[in-house]
Amino acid sequence: MASEYLKKKYKDVKPDEKRELTPEEKRRNWWDYHKWHVVIVVVLLALLVSGVWSALHQVKPDYQVAYVGENALPDDTAAALEACFAALGEDLNGDGSVVVRLAQYASSGGMDVQAAMAAEVKLMADVTGGESYFFLLEDPEQFQRNCFCLCKLDGSLPAEDDDSAEGTCLSWEQCPVLAGMELGEYRYSLMGETVSGDSQELMSRLFIGRRGFWTEKETDLRAGCAALWEKLTEGAAS
Repeated sequence: MASEYLKKKYKDVKPDEKRELTPEEKRRNWWDYHKWHVVIVVVLLALLVSGVWSALHQVKPDYQVAYVGENALPDDTAAALEACFAALGEDLNGDGSVVVRLAQYASSGGMDVQAAMAAEVKLMADVTGGESYFFLLEDPEQFQRNCFCLCKLDGSLPAEDDDSAEGTCLSWEQCPVLAGMELGEYRYSLMGETVSGDSQELMSRLFIGRRGFWTEKETDLRAGCAALWEKLTEGAAS
């Protein structure tokens, strides 16, 4: 009975006619449904464009030098080092300029723990990826124990069970070419105070070594880097 009653009650009731949306409403509905898709696509495109731009405009160095120490070298000292090394180098990659890049891996100093750990990870990536050929070191013994990538001064490789740095490095002061570089002064602000000093004096506590190659995979620039090593260490007292 209820069913018959409902049929009679609603027999003249007609469903609402579907209203055609205005163009503005259609656009709003489309945006509400697709906005996150659009955002994701825009972000991905921005990352792609940024990556392509960096790849096209990034200057590839002819030489890379790794500094490994407790505190990072001042910017003035780092820039002077790059310029002096470049003056002795050659255009190895044929791009029309001689570029030296100093990569700094500071273990502590004023950095927090996370930054120090990040520097260590980057150093390991450098070592395993064969990025730096030259190494400026505060503690060669610890570096060789941790990384085992330095060759002997004559270019030969140490024995597999020999992780000491003996015979792998020269002190900065042993090398007349290095000790004679015009590095100028450094200056930076620390806690509102200006700190300055002589860059040569700062570098005099360091040692220089170079990478050894244990596999057939060698960098295209190895011969050129070896030639610069000979220039930097010319006349060194071993």
